[in-house]
Amino acid sequence: MTATTLPTQDYAARFVIDTLPVHGRLVRLDETLNRILDAHAYPEPVATLLGEACVLAVLVGSALKFDGRLILQAQGRPDEGGGPVRYVVADYDTRGTLRGFCRYDEGELDALQAANQGNFQSLGAMQLLGKGTFIMTLEPDAASGLGDRYQGVTPIEGDSLSLCAEYYFAQSEQVPTQIKLAVSHVDGQWRAGGAMIQATAGDDARGDTKDAFEHIRALFATLGEDELTDFDIDAERLLYRLFHEDGVRLSPLMPVAQQCRCSQERVEDLVKSFSAVDQEDMIEADGQVHITCEYCSKTYHVAP
Repeated sequence: MTATTLPTQDYAARFVIDTLPVHGRLVRLDETLNRILDAHAYPEPVATLLGEACVLAVLVGSALKFDGRLILQAQGRPDEGGGPVRYVVADYDTRGTLRGFCRYDEGELDALQAANQGNFQSLGAMQLLGKGTFIMTLEPDAASGLGDRYQGVTPIEGDSLSLCAEYYFAQSEQVPTQIKLAVSHVDGQWRAGGAMIQATAGDDARGDTKDAFEHIRALFATLGEDELTDFDIDAERLLYRLFHEDGVRLSPLMPVAQQCRCSQERVEDLVKSFSAVDQEDMIEADGQVHITCEYCSKTYHVAP
């Protein structure tokens, strides 16, 4: 595909290195990310962290070989040296929809920024979340016949979510993985991009794939954050610059869009799940129950 056939600036795409047992993913988010972040008045370091989580969820989720969801969550432990961000969640559906939100303590964040003299660029996942856990949950659709959800949990390791994910793949999947994430905020608009490379498992035909991965990893290291968020550089041109000597092939782009799964029916079912006493306590001054979606901030009104 070329820039003229690009469906949107919000997409995920798979690529393979023709001559080597390495494959990868490229993700870019524009309007999708702005719609997610505009639902909340997040401070810039929190918005940046959520943007990274959203890109990472699409990078991993778009590679799933079944219909369902990937839920990426990183959560701190305030009682054990956690940071001001309690948790960040990004929820990707394999149909190409994405949502996400973050919960944080405003006073603790202000204190952390003051301690860093307002330099939020230095505030990575470890500073914002502190000690905690990094979780990936795979939730197949009921129709897939794959059974219950699967959840992998590792400690938060490294200063960025990309390092957390690399540690997760090394520990849980034992797949050599390299990830880069970038988020920019220019003239009131957010843009985010990410790329991931993984080694294909070795076998009798391929042999050991370690050397091949290290070669591609060295080329991948030259990828700049500014390139990931510069949408004037299309996917073809970006990948060609990195891997043209080894032959790189880009699959069709998969559009990504913000979409929440909340609805009036789901909210009513939620209210019905509470006891009559609890429901009574939930009624507001206007005689209705008000429920606000944490993801999209839409408020629903439910009559008793």
